[in-house]
Amino acid sequence: MAERDQVRPLAPASERQSSDDEEANLYFKGDGKRRCIKCCGGIAAILLIQAIIVIILIFTVFKVKDPVIKLNGVKVDKFELINGTTPKPGTNMSLTADVSVKNPNYATFKYPNTTTTLYYHGTVIGEARGPPGKSKARRTMRMNITIDFIMDRLISHPMLNSDVGSGLLPMSSFTRIGGRVNMLKIIKKHVIVKMNCTMAVNITSRTIQDQKCKRKVKL
Repeated sequence: MAERDQVRPLAPASERQSSDDEEANLYFKGDGKRRCIKCCGGIAAILLIQAIIVIILIFTVFKVKDPVIKLNGVKVDKFELINGTTPKPGTNMSLTADVSVKNPNYATFKYPNTTTTLYYHGTVIGEARGPPGKSKARRTMRMNITIDFIMDRLISHPMLNSDVGSGLLPMSSFTRIGGRVNMLKIIKKHVIVKMNCTMAVNITSRTIQDQKCKRKVKL
């Protein structure tokens, strides 16, 4: 009976240590995996928030808005008449247009040479090219464009005598400005601004009357 009551010998220390190490390794592996998942989830959440912020900015603050081109005034220069009524052949006649470009965007609007064409009853009687430039963010840039008349075309036009009799020369102009809006070097948008104007040149006062303009923007 004494032999049966003897306590069984304990397992070797090396075996107990090996079992404890396995449990510890399993615990640390599970804990590390959970930390990795949390870390990846946090990074994904930050990236998602940043993407949402960028999308909101693109459709609000960084949304490309239409530049506005405006004809502020027109002045007739070098206008010589015969008997105070008929344009004098061989003389120079020019028209200076005060044009402004308003940029409502939070980025600079850059454009190359601008073109302006002047018509008299559908016939081209003058054309001018403006220098390249840029309109800073949320600013308005003004420039003067001088158009030299092609006097031979004006004088030889069959409608000239009747218009001179009325004292007004009906004319129209077409201005085109093509450029690019660049926001943070990420959003690049090509923009073309067109403006058609109708007006009448008062022969006596050498001023512009009944000026009307329509603008069209293509993004």
